[in-house]
Amino acid sequence: MKIIYPVFSLVSLGLTCTGKPRISFNHEVLPILSKQGCSQGSCHGSPHGKGHFRLSLRAFDPSLDSHTIFREELGRRINPIEPSKSLLLLKPTMAIAHEGGERLKVDSFAYNLIREWIREGCPTPEKEATCIKLEILPGGSKLLKWPEFTLQLSARATFSDGSSRDVTRLAVFTTSDENVAVVNPAGKVTGNHRGQVAILVRYLEQVQSIHITFSRKPEGFTWKAPSPVNYIDEKVLAKLRLLHYAPSPLISDSTFVRRIHLDLTGLLPKTAVVQTFLADEAKDKRSQLIDSLLDSPDYAKYWARKWGDLLRLSRKQIGEGAVYKFADWLEQSIASNQSYDEFARDLLTAKGSSLLNPEANFIRTTINAEDAMESTSQLFLGSRIQCAKCHNHPFERWTQDNYYGLTAFFARTKTKKLGKSEETFVWNAKEGEVRHPVTGKHLPPWVPDTGTFEFPPDKDRRQVFAEWLTKPGNPFFAKVEVNRIWASLMGIGIVEPFDDFRDTNPPSNEPLLEALAKDFVKSGFNRRDLIRKIVNSNAYQTSGESNEFNRDDTRFFSFRQPRRLEAEQLVDALGQVTGKPMKFHGVPVTVKAVHLPAPDLAQRNRSMIGDIEFLKVFGQPERQTVCSCERAGDAGLGQALQLFNGKLFNSMLTAGDSLFRKSLSAKKPLSAIVENLHLSSLSRFPNEEEKAIALAYLEKAKDKGKALEDLCWAILNRNEFLFNH
Repeated sequence: MKIIYPVFSLVSLGLTCTGKPRISFNHEVLPILSKQGCSQGSCHGSPHGKGHFRLSLRAFDPSLDSHTIFREELGRRINPIEPSKSLLLLKPTMAIAHEGGERLKVDSFAYNLIREWIREGCPTPEKEATCIKLEILPGGSKLLKWPEFTLQLSARATFSDGSSRDVTRLAVFTTSDENVAVVNPAGKVTGNHRGQVAILVRYLEQVQSIHITFSRKPEGFTWKAPSPVNYIDEKVLAKLRLLHYAPSPLISDSTFVRRIHLDLTGLLPKTAVVQTFLADEAKDKRSQLIDSLLDSPDYAKYWARKWGDLLRLSRKQIGEGAVYKFADWLEQSIASNQSYDEFARDLLTAKGSSLLNPEANFIRTTINAEDAMESTSQLFLGSRIQCAKCHNHPFERWTQDNYYGLTAFFARTKTKKLGKSEETFVWNAKEGEVRHPVTGKHLPPWVPDTGTFEFPPDKDRRQVFAEWLTKPGNPFFAKVEVNRIWASLMGIGIVEPFDDFRDTNPPSNEPLLEALAKDFVKSGFNRRDLIRKIVNSNAYQTSGESNEFNRDDTRFFSFRQPRRLEAEQLVDALGQVTGKPMKFHGVPVTVKAVHLPAPDLAQRNRSMIGDIEFLKVFGQPERQTVCSCERAGDAGLGQALQLFNGKLFNSMLTAGDSLFRKSLSAKKPLSAIVENLHLSSLSRFPNEEEKAIALAYLEKAKDKGKALEDLCWAILNRNEFLFNH
């Protein structure tokens, strides 16, 4: 028999029998359940719930929660006669066994609020004002200086009926970095270390954040830094000085020539280039080298490959014929210094044959309108909006309406494979709408900061979106690209990951990001100009070695963050030092790994399986997603084994026609061979100790060739070689 508990008539008037305002199911009960973690994804908010009890994620569907709480299980979850005996209270207090553990204390505010609501008869009015605004007090970004490392926050909600109330005890507070600062459920922030965090506050569907910087001067710290070269240095140094991080010194010429070649061309500098650069006494030789590399074919090929990673450029995705054509299109775009806004418009609005119009392959790699929108959002808006597909984003401001409103721009984009060929045709249909999965309504195109778009039915929706996206005033477009370029050159983004812009992931230096974006727009979205300014700055040319006052800095660019060579860079570097470069299928023998049109071209050659394994072990991506995370940068046992005695590495070292064996056969002095090994791999001459040890080992060895193999192996296994530092 189904039990239906009566609701008192005073409840329908919004009052209890004592005359006090009744407790709101939507505004108080659901938020408090969310705050206790009951409706989070790992608990009852998961798609199938827990323990036969399902709530909507973060209380985004009050009608579902209302039905679940007092209609399911014959209404046994609540007991208005004896509220304290309700399952809704007994389980989270552990009075009855609860798999989720203790979530409520009997004497807590949350417990008393839920118990009082049950005692009132569980009022759930059909119509109630909605929350339209959430404020964090005190507002704005905050700077806290040691020892004042605490700050009490409060949250205030405004509703559609004009009312407002303090919701601090109902809101959820989270921190972006617990190592820097923590925040308790009552909104009290406590700093642990110097640095910066975002405190996210969520109440119902409203999300707001506040950025807090914690500054502490270490004992013995004195500020010392080189004079700024440009505005980039000014912004970086201002942040470092605020946080009391001492910048490391500038790098030597040998480190610079190696770093700039790896970052701009993906390749190690040749020995002759290193020697010429080190001998050059011109004061502007670094800027001259930068200009020459930016004008080189290797620069265009390497940065085209970077975009190939993001655009899913692979034989598996688009076919071999399209791979070459799309790769050529990307290379021409970089070589001609095509403006970034034009580049984006070409990709987003392309139509026709995927072979005649290679840029159309961007749409071809997407599965449907939703995939096209998600890829576009991550690439050009820096937003990973996928979470909003099934429900409002639990930690960001994206809603389901936003998700499907953006998808509407791609709803009429169609693709069709032409016969049995690899060619695909992309076009725009005259009809096609997006239906909201919950309400069933058709949603019109929508964009952030502008809202719903209205335009003639025959207007190309992708064209409208591209025009909005690339306009100079767009707050997302320029920032995402300058952050992507910054991360490529500096090893870490101002926002990190570089394609994950959100309130809970604030920029480490917002003034720097703003200045870079403003300059980028002013230059006409000139990517080469932006790269030139970054690599000419002292910030870029800072040493990769930390000091006692910046050792714990991982975000503010007080020293270069060394990173392991990319898989393709490493295999090319090994081939350059040994003189035995890796060969690939379907391309000329001179093509380097860093310039490959697609990573899976070589997989067609069975004899290369072991060589391909080397690239995969060191993180070469499959290019199946637009996420930068597909390129792995972690170290592992497999990498150590490859460098210890892997097939590819061993074949390069033991080849009878390797460079060092040719030098030995040509009767070159051992000292010259040792110098050349260091110059070709580390871009520097060996120091006296290194030279003495190497020569002593070689001179007493009976087999000089084998001894040189050992020496080369030792150099190529050094972190100084394996890392871009």
